[in-house]
Amino acid sequence: LNGSTENKEPVAISDIEKDLLGEIGNISMGSASTALYQIINKQVNITTPKVKITTLREIKDGFKYPNIILDVEYVSGITGRNILIMQTKDAAVIANLMMGGDGQVETTELSEIEVSAVQEAMNQMIGSAATSMATMFARGVNISPPKSKIWND
Repeated sequence: LNGSTENKEPVAISDIEKDLLGEIGNISMGSASTALYQIINKQVNITTPKVKITTLREIKDGFKYPNIILDVEYVSGITGRNILIMQTKDAAVIANLMMGGDGQVETTELSEIEVSAVQEAMNQMIGSAATSMATMFARGVNISPPKSKIWND
């Protein structure tokens, strides 16, 4: 996601840059999956990241609805943000497990406490990823608290 409007030309990146971003993402998400495992006490598999320049429309078109979008900005050390998009039913499972449940949920609606639980999970996941990046880049990397939004269309 290049942050541009639909009408602007996307910025091109080289194959080497794509590979480097993919490797950084792979290491960072490995740390994030470990953090999520510790939160929910269940095996977590995060697939290898794919790096491509895209638009918000292409991202929206690639998901089933409803979704929860969690957005964390990097406030120091690096510039950018991390956006996690998941179906609300998956978010409800995570929240249920965090609150001592068995992960069995019937609804795709999220209560305020479930949204808060998923925000906290993402905060810990991306915080762990930021720590990995801080080690890789030999500098402090800090994040903002996550913001969330429900996408219904």
